[in-house]
Amino acid sequence: MLSQFKSFLDDSLLFLVPPELRDAKGLEKILIENPQIKFVSMVGVDLGGNDTDEKIPVTSFLANVEEFLCGGIQTDGSSVVLPGIATLNDGKVDFRADYSVNWFVDYNFEHIDHKTGLPVGTLRIPSFLYHNGARVDSRSMLAQTASKIEAEIISLLKEHPHLREELGFDAEDVDKVILTSATELEFWVRTPGIHIETEKLATSQILQEQYWKRTKGSVRTALENTLMLLEKYGLHPEMGHKEIGGVKATISGEGRLDDVMEQLEIDWKYSHALQTADNELLARIIIKEVFRLHGLEVTFMAKPIEDVAGSGEHTHLSLIVKLKDGSVRNLFAPSNPKTEFLSPIGWGALMGVLKNYEAAGAFITASNDAFNRLKPGFEAPVCIVGSIGHNVETPSRNRTVLLGLIRDMDNPLATRFEVRSPNPHTNTYLALTALYHSAMDGIRYAVVNRKTSAQLEAEFSKQPGEPADYLEKDRCYRSEENVFEAFTDEERNRLFGTPPATVWEAMQNLALYPEKTAVLTRSGVLTPKIVESYRQAMLLMWITELKDRIIPDNMEIVRSCRPKHDPSDCSEVDIIAWKQVQDLRVRLLQDQPDQPSLFSRIRKAIEAKDYETVSNLQLEMNRLMKELHHLYHDYLRNLLV
Repeated sequence: MLSQFKSFLDDSLLFLVPPELRDAKGLEKILIENPQIKFVSMVGVDLGGNDTDEKIPVTSFLANVEEFLCGGIQTDGSSVVLPGIATLNDGKVDFRADYSVNWFVDYNFEHIDHKTGLPVGTLRIPSFLYHNGARVDSRSMLAQTASKIEAEIISLLKEHPHLREELGFDAEDVDKVILTSATELEFWVRTPGIHIETEKLATSQILQEQYWKRTKGSVRTALENTLMLLEKYGLHPEMGHKEIGGVKATISGEGRLDDVMEQLEIDWKYSHALQTADNELLARIIIKEVFRLHGLEVTFMAKPIEDVAGSGEHTHLSLIVKLKDGSVRNLFAPSNPKTEFLSPIGWGALMGVLKNYEAAGAFITASNDAFNRLKPGFEAPVCIVGSIGHNVETPSRNRTVLLGLIRDMDNPLATRFEVRSPNPHTNTYLALTALYHSAMDGIRYAVVNRKTSAQLEAEFSKQPGEPADYLEKDRCYRSEENVFEAFTDEERNRLFGTPPATVWEAMQNLALYPEKTAVLTRSGVLTPKIVESYRQAMLLMWITELKDRIIPDNMEIVRSCRPKHDPSDCSEVDIIAWKQVQDLRVRLLQDQPDQPSLFSRIRKAIEAKDYETVSNLQLEMNRLMKELHHLYHDYLRNLLV
């Protein structure tokens, strides 16, 4: 199987549909000339971030190409996450092809077509989802955001001539405005079924025994094959390497590596925002499939192992203008990078993201797994604060903030923001939509009020309590310090705002900060109906996972903590330690005549739809489960046998 896989990494397979052939006639030509492509799939992405994979046999597709591309495929509301929009009594959703992005051929390297000797392929056509004539999917939200921002940037250029002096061009010189983005994908890979003690993983992490080390064996081969395949799909991978998590594998008698448990990262070239999100979707599919073919299991969970580094997906944002003369300008880059950090537009974008993050963050961190990652001490951002660098000559290297400025004084096009809160399961389409709308709010403030870079830097760097024209008076938005070491929990909450700790709290922010949510809905892309549908979807996923997965899993953990000491051969310390464990087990799981267990209380609150109580009890459960883990570990460690 692997030898076949490697042999297909040449030019014998079609991986990308050329732009000039993305129409009915072009597809007919491609599908006839590439008989190994047996299926076509219209790929939409719902508000839950799920992509569709409806396989249409090529023979059927060729008979009605135009119809399939323009809405000939439908699904119903029960098949996609669009609550409150695609309902049981009004659930028809249409697919329409998106011609603006790459169309990929997804190959099944385990299914070889006996006629061609090649793997069976499925042409995946990125699509928009329509309900009653309106776009309602994640891809549409980002595509429309790009169009709205392009129009607004050009409008600002026309209405505010002072920008010409700053930028060096007029609105009439602009060919297009491009939202450029990139993501960095981290993930864990392991031998299926392996279990490594958390202590060993944590110790290896502290000692940095894995970071940037050389990959070996099947992990190395799978990583190399992945990078080669990503290149075939036009993603232009820039780097694949080990991350900080993992332990050294063992070597079997045959020289094979066993007990693999490693954390990796793969990066690829930036693109326009919609293509970036599509590329990430494809990259996740390729990574999982290639590593599986090498007998390895991949997880994109944000926090697969407690007390060990989670997996992030740092997301980069920039705003580029292509002029009619063919030149390209970065709107975030200052006119003089040796004396200024950012242009006024760049400063406005930075301040807009941070000011409106309570609302935007609901579209970035929206799962139990995501909140498991965002905890102090693991280089995961929990504070709404940014870093630009100690001075203009010294780039920002602060890994504890939400947003960092990345710049290269010799390359203005490299100026961008790195948002560190997303994780591999973040819906990148909606995350970028929310982030760019937030940025545009700040850009509008900076341009309309004719703010200079110096004025905006002073406002961004203000201390809490100092008044500001745009940012909130009592908040601090800049820190070049390690925020986990320089400030206490109370100080962080006072300076940067109290971050949400559960999905419920994140979704509540959309109501608690109506003026910030209004920033996201101002353009008419993220309509109140879309926002409410998304909120309902995330809450349903939160509650369902909590009730049907997390609590049952925790019950098994509680039941597995059994007494191991021999009463005839133990110390009083063992007896006391076990009593602490037992008391906590009862508190968590076992109902008493006068007191229901914590698990029962959560289930009852869920049934009553008292989500605020559910949220508070979930935090208590998380704290007690962690305490149980440590108590039981200490208890076992003291036993002689």
